[in-house]
Amino acid sequence: MSKSLISRRPRFGRGSSVSSAKRAPSALQRLGWKPFFQQQLTLEELADSEPVRVMAVHRSQLDVSGEGGDEPLPLGLLPRELQAGLRPTVGDWLLLERDSRRPVRMLERTGLFQRMAPGADRAQLIAANIDNVLVVSSCNDDFNLSRIERYLTLVREAGCRPCLVLTKVDRCGNTSAYTEALRGYGDLPLVLVNGLDEDSVAPLRDWCATGETVALLGSSGVGKSTLLNTLCGASLAVTAGIREDDSKGRHTTRHRALYPLPGGGLLLDSPGMRELGLANVEQGLAAAFDDIGRLALNCRFSDCRHDSEPGCAVQAALQAGALEERRLHNWRKLEREVAHNNRTLAEQRAGDRALGQFYREVKNHARARKQRGE
Repeated sequence: MSKSLISRRPRFGRGSSVSSAKRAPSALQRLGWKPFFQQQLTLEELADSEPVRVMAVHRSQLDVSGEGGDEPLPLGLLPRELQAGLRPTVGDWLLLERDSRRPVRMLERTGLFQRMAPGADRAQLIAANIDNVLVVSSCNDDFNLSRIERYLTLVREAGCRPCLVLTKVDRCGNTSAYTEALRGYGDLPLVLVNGLDEDSVAPLRDWCATGETVALLGSSGVGKSTLLNTLCGASLAVTAGIREDDSKGRHTTRHRALYPLPGGGLLLDSPGMRELGLANVEQGLAAAFDDIGRLALNCRFSDCRHDSEPGCAVQAALQAGALEERRLHNWRKLEREVAHNNRTLAEQRAGDRALGQFYREVKNHARARKQRGE
């Protein structure tokens, strides 16, 4: 599923011309290979190495795909720096030696999805190099605007194009309450679908064109796996029902993986995430709540906390009904969370550096004693 770096010369029939012929996308192009990645390769790497994309991550191996097709890659073969720190995630591009199939390095990413791991003090990678994101919610009691804003913060930070998708419309007598709730999100595309109906999900295929990598983000039970199966035209992901008492879903996807689509794109399916801790997403948070940012520019004081200060444009919009109190509350909550998680990650990195320095000192001390014959 990878594209050859040297394209084959196309064959033309009698009467055809190079200018009129439309070259079919190559294997790498169908995998999402773009000039951004091509420009990172040296001439030597072009000759000796082959790019492959990480399609799935397992406990002991990666599933990768390149111009030679799919193949497993044991994690033990990764270079030391990738094993110790910057490990590949789904969607990453790796360079493999053509003969030995050993990884050389990982290419720079266009963007990265990550979250604070639940109950831990470390970031957990979700996916890399995603172009478009379908933020999926459902027309039932699980619909939650604050959760959608959390997803949009993550999407904006990664520089992706978002589309809001409401599922289970076939089970909802009146969807107007949900569409009205989303009216304040401006020009964000909104698609209402029955995930089991191919005609209903057809508008989403525009987001899944050849070479585009699309992610499905949403909590368990909103119908992501059903959407995946319908878009792919095959039962690639297991589906399950929801609990009738609270509309909460059961986890059906067990690991993150990229699936090729009939139209040429790639679709990421990932386990539902009820806990999506945010860290290092300052730009994404500002973009997801840009309306509050624009209001804040008109506050009388540049350090206004938008609480009880005189001349606060944010509070004025709140009192005038132009800003929802829930949205302001969620913005403050996410700001506090991001600040806390950033401090946690910084402390963890400092601790890791100190531990690494301690190990190096112990190793150097042992080497010095050995040289002295002690």
